[in-house]
Amino acid sequence: MSSSSAMVRILIKGGKVVNDDCTQEADVYIENGIVQQVGKELMIPGGAKVIDASGKLVLPGGIDTSVHLEESFMNATTVDDFYSGTKAALAGGTTMVIGHVLPERNESLLEAYEKCRNSADSKACCDYALHIGVTWWGPKVRAEMEKLVRDKGVNSFQMFMAYKDMFMLRDSELFQVLQHCKDIGAIARVHAENGELVSEGAKEALDLGISGPEGIEISRPEELEAEATHRAITIANRAHCPVYLVNVSSMSAGDVVATAKMQGKVVHGETTTAHTVLNGMQYYHQDWSHAAAHVTVPPLRLDPNTPNFLMSLLGNDTLNVVGSDHRPFTVKQKAMGKDDFTKIPHGLPGIQDRMSVIWEKGVIGGKMDENRFVAVTSSNAAKIYNLYPRKGRIIPGADADVVVWDPEGSKVISVENQVQGGDINPYEGLRCHGVPIVTISRGRLVYENGMFTCAEGSGKFCPLRTFPDYLYKKMVQREKCQAVKAVEREPYTGEVVAVANSGKRDIGSSDLDTPTRPCTRHGGMRDLHESSFSLSGAQIDDNIPKRSSARILAPPGGRSSGIW
Repeated sequence: MSSSSAMVRILIKGGKVVNDDCTQEADVYIENGIVQQVGKELMIPGGAKVIDASGKLVLPGGIDTSVHLEESFMNATTVDDFYSGTKAALAGGTTMVIGHVLPERNESLLEAYEKCRNSADSKACCDYALHIGVTWWGPKVRAEMEKLVRDKGVNSFQMFMAYKDMFMLRDSELFQVLQHCKDIGAIARVHAENGELVSEGAKEALDLGISGPEGIEISRPEELEAEATHRAITIANRAHCPVYLVNVSSMSAGDVVATAKMQGKVVHGETTTAHTVLNGMQYYHQDWSHAAAHVTVPPLRLDPNTPNFLMSLLGNDTLNVVGSDHRPFTVKQKAMGKDDFTKIPHGLPGIQDRMSVIWEKGVIGGKMDENRFVAVTSSNAAKIYNLYPRKGRIIPGADADVVVWDPEGSKVISVENQVQGGDINPYEGLRCHGVPIVTISRGRLVYENGMFTCAEGSGKFCPLRTFPDYLYKKMVQREKCQAVKAVEREPYTGEVVAVANSGKRDIGSSDLDTPTRPCTRHGGMRDLHESSFSLSGAQIDDNIPKRSSARILAPPGGRSSGIW
């Protein structure tokens, strides 16, 4: 690595090149950051660094579609910045990350984007892009979304149906945002949970004296995710906008996605490493810090079959992408919620371990082959975010983001030897078979056998183009065939009854203006629909004097003249 020529010329010999659709034995020649040749018996200029990949796999670098670096969230700042986070990504075989920018309510989206770029550009060690959160809605947001798409290389926006009074959009606002995303060709990412009922559930749990981490699971049952998932798909379908559901965490939400896909709706799904591996019993651990360390949203699910089920959905293309959703906090930061689970910052680390954990549980676990592994960790993300085949594929002309993967190698995950920040690792002690031994980013060898040779700030921001075919081709055709139009008919020329305006509301008034139900109490009788019954026993007619006794002449069932 000392000579300058070796930094721009690399030959990977003797390995098997794995793309999402095929595996072939081939050498890979890289020069000036681009894959130049793939095949056997290549004609190579002198001065290239040779990497022996015999018995190894040569994969496209991973693309992690959901990371939170240098992010302030729930009164805490994540412990990884763009330097330590992207360095950890490279150690795990990921060569591109897509980070989140979450503006505060009423904050300018453009200003939040510029602030993040200013920090990230000087620190990132690998290529990166950004999602922008639409955390409020108005004409200013609409205009700034257009500017971000047109001038700033952003092509995805994330909306929240959860986080009431913080990020949550109402259904009408979500509908308008999705319509706008369709108009500008953006990817609409939606976090689906019923925010109103989550808020009520949290209050109920606290009222019952449940203040520990188990409250996160109790207050956010999976039916609230499934309901919101169905609602998000319905709203997107009405807006004629492709929808990309993030953090799919439960079997019932997975079933909703599968059903929508079978109906032909344009739906894509992303789950996280944690949800495909861990279950919600962690929240009932006797050690508070262990339980709190696993607090994320949506929560890990109690049903132990859930991780297996979600991994199967990744294997059969019901879910398309697995991201780490890397949002690392320390135990000390999590302890802000030691007396109230709603104050525990949500998030788990995973940027470094995503590829190895999915290989262990997915490929070694028999849920997918190596081609599907490449699809869910890299290629599908490249297709969805309009990077394919420049990224997510090893072919001549593609960016030289390449990982040499040892399928026979193994490692035990531990917080003691991780590159990512924090003092928590949810996969602590998990032995993974399948590890990256060499990572190449844009033609630069940046990680080899545990040694880093990457420079801070050497990563580049990737502008993303709008209207990705992978999402919009089918949607355009669906919109054409589902177009509605008025019936052409002769105008009505007959008589029309005169309507006397008596000051009453028109029958055809909008649902939004529906009056509250009028009082329907009838003389002498109590309307049971409006009963004022209370647990105290008080009744609405308590002020009417009661007779001291009443003689019953004809009791129910007839008179009795027997022994009584």
